[in-house]
Amino acid sequence: MTVREAETAVARPAYRDGNVLRWLAAHTASVTGDVVCFLALSWSAARAAGPSQAGLAVAAGALPRAVFMLAGGVVADRFGPRRVAAVSDATRCLVILLTAAVLVSAAPDMRLLIPLALLFGVVDAVFMPAVGAFPPRITTREQLARVQGMRGLSLRLSNAAGPAVGGVVLAAGGTAGAFTAAGALFAVSLALLLTVRVTPAPAPVPVRAPAPASHSGAPAVPVRRGSLGELADGLRYVRRHRLLGPLTAVIGLSEMCFSGPVALGLVLLADERGWGAAGTGWLASAFSVGAAGAALWITVSPRIPYAGPGVAAALLVTAAATAALGHVPSLGAAVALTALAGLASGTTVTLTGALVQATADPRYLGRVTSVSTLCTLGPAPLLFPLAGLTAQHWGTAAFFTGCGTVSLLAAVPALAVPALRRARLRGAGAPG
Repeated sequence: MTVREAETAVARPAYRDGNVLRWLAAHTASVTGDVVCFLALSWSAARAAGPSQAGLAVAAGALPRAVFMLAGGVVADRFGPRRVAAVSDATRCLVILLTAAVLVSAAPDMRLLIPLALLFGVVDAVFMPAVGAFPPRITTREQLARVQGMRGLSLRLSNAAGPAVGGVVLAAGGTAGAFTAAGALFAVSLALLLTVRVTPAPAPVPVRAPAPASHSGAPAVPVRRGSLGELADGLRYVRRHRLLGPLTAVIGLSEMCFSGPVALGLVLLADERGWGAAGTGWLASAFSVGAAGAALWITVSPRIPYAGPGVAAALLVTAAATAALGHVPSLGAAVALTALAGLASGTTVTLTGALVQATADPRYLGRVTSVSTLCTLGPAPLLFPLAGLTAQHWGTAAFFTGCGTVSLLAAVPALAVPALRRARLRGAGAPG
């Protein structure tokens, strides 16, 4: 990016920046392709071997994503986010189109679907940190909150449109047609990514002993040769940073329940209260609308200087709304509280994401993103059965009270750690 382009980016909001919009479109196409592929994979496994095997296929994709997420951060930092994301899209496109070609003349079989799920889990583990490392390389610091808001809207759009697209192509073209549609979406994402301009990578960090804390609050971390050394350096960088360490804890706790278990809890709440399938739909939609509203207002807001206090306030609102959700008697009140929880939770996700990208040294951003993503997604598989057991033995009120308590715990470092409490999203330089 030239000096003139950088000055233009400062004056132009991210939602009017063609370079950012191309990245966002690529991200949307890729995530939608993932959703379509997940639907086709689950459907194919269920038809081929029954519901239990469908769960096995889904788990086969989730396991390598969790195991290799930290390694994916190392890959993103070493080779650059655009190259890694482009190779990920190209790999998924090629594999999924080959799978579709096989399924034209053969019935779905678990011997094909399980390896496909495993491969996608590995590629996702590389792709997700690369996508998280993109924004500081395509826009300026003062636009990062907006870009995070735009990314949130993209995710909501993908999760809404993906099942609809997948259902239509499954009905019209069967499993082969659904996989072909997913492959086409990955191809579109790849084509768009290749047009995105990125700033050059910073110069490598020299090999030296740790120095006193820098202006960003993180001591210099020596670079070691080899992937394990780079991973250890990244983990040490997060642990020693005065802001990123507590911020990672906030991200992990704030998303622990909202990365999936709360969605299950809403289903169980509607069933317990006799609100039926329609009530389940209203609750799920209310949370999505609230989260999308948070992403939208942050996208169009001219400036958000008080990000740290904003995170703390949003977490307190999330805790109160979530804890109250299990105790309200009417569907209307539950829908209103769910929308409020979605709004507050979406605000937390967007602001914490912007703070990570504005604060982290670009040389470590892929690894920092992989750590925060693992903290977000890692506990979810363990919490799903816990949610069911809690609701069964003590009722959904106990489950939502527990989730509210976890959100309250997330607010503790946001309020108690001075670096996080005073964190700002300012123009130049890291948040202060």
